[in-house]
Amino acid sequence: MANAAAAAEAPGSGQEHQDTLQAHFQPNVSADEIEQVYHLKRAQPLLQVFTALFHGGFDGVLVRLLVLRELASDTATSAFSRADINTRLAYLLPESLETVLMRLRSNQLLAWDAQQAVYRVTPMARNVLSAIDGLLALGQNEDEAEMGFLLSQVAGAQAVGGVTVEQLQHLLGRLVELTEEFADAIASGSEFRLRASQAKWHMACDWVEKGSEILRAITSDENADSATHKAAQAIGRAQSALLNMQGMFSRALNQIERQRVHLGQSGLSTTDIKRWLLQHEDLASLADGAIDQPVVPLFITPAEMIDVAETELLSDRVSGTAPGGLPAGQDAPTTINDTPAMQKELDDWLARLSDFAALGNFPSIAEEAPKSIPIQDSLLPATFAVASYRASLLPLLGDASEASLQGATAELARLPVTFTPSDEMIELPDLHVAAMSLATLSLSLDPQGDKTDE
Repeated sequence: MANAAAAAEAPGSGQEHQDTLQAHFQPNVSADEIEQVYHLKRAQPLLQVFTALFHGGFDGVLVRLLVLRELASDTATSAFSRADINTRLAYLLPESLETVLMRLRSNQLLAWDAQQAVYRVTPMARNVLSAIDGLLALGQNEDEAEMGFLLSQVAGAQAVGGVTVEQLQHLLGRLVELTEEFADAIASGSEFRLRASQAKWHMACDWVEKGSEILRAITSDENADSATHKAAQAIGRAQSALLNMQGMFSRALNQIERQRVHLGQSGLSTTDIKRWLLQHEDLASLADGAIDQPVVPLFITPAEMIDVAETELLSDRVSGTAPGGLPAGQDAPTTINDTPAMQKELDDWLARLSDFAALGNFPSIAEEAPKSIPIQDSLLPATFAVASYRASLLPLLGDASEASLQGATAELARLPVTFTPSDEMIELPDLHVAAMSLATLSLSLDPQGDKTDE
């Protein structure tokens, strides 16, 4: 009787649906002329299945999905008698179970076999449950980029050779949305929003790597049409734009790092304070106990204001008529301008090298002094700091650009001494320096011969 009544009402309801649909369009536009309307009407049976499942309140939707999932999960048998269903779903009220079974049966989610008096889960119901389960499984994972389901749809369609342009366009639209979202986060200048978007960007890049192989398979498929190739190429360009945002994130975070304000020597910054404040849901509660008593405003009348102003005026006049004149002279404090320790060390080091360049008697004065000596004999004995400072000046020897200047370092650069380093190390029996690079200091030869011989 229910089927007969539905069949009797079908023509009228279809005409009413057509009239209702046309009411949403402009008077001079026919709904049937819209391409997307045609595709959606062609999928009307499937869309009615979703309507049957998800129409109404959330509690009713939950019960329908519960019943359908319980029946579809039983792989031991494909047919269920009413007694089996009552036993399996005994935790539901009989009236509620009867209502749900009638709704699922009338919308082709359950098929009734009258000869055997059993229910069967239809293939369409299994397809719908598979899509819902896939979406629920991906929703349980930490996929903040929300690309997993779209990419899984493209991958599954590609595996069976049925990828559509619409599926690729959904994935492309999500990539464009992510790129715009990340660009807005970078433009905002907010450190917290930038770091949250950067974490989301890393997750999106993981999905991009997984989808690159699928896109290569689509673009290399000779059987794919031109629209599919164009959509796949557009996805590739969108992925490239997404991957290129790493440098933009780094520059924005570095700029924020340079502008960060630190509170004295405490080590705390404005970022730490903001992070601490965000951990409190009620910021007003932080003021509890901070003020012992409310602020009491003080009010004064014009008479008190005149008295205060008169006092201030007279005090200025008294200070102006006070005996003036220049203060008595005082001797300036005597200060000793000591030569900086580093400058004195530079002068001593320049004197030693000049003595070597003039007489060839460095580090000891003797006629048989060598024209080249190991570097450790020239730098030591000295403390580690002094030896390091002397070693840092050695590359200036023979530097033409430094020699053209004025000062102690310029004199050092003009000395006829050559510094010859090497990559080897030599251990030293010294209290301050354990090892040193193997190098030598030697006298430079002028065009006339050895300067020492002269």
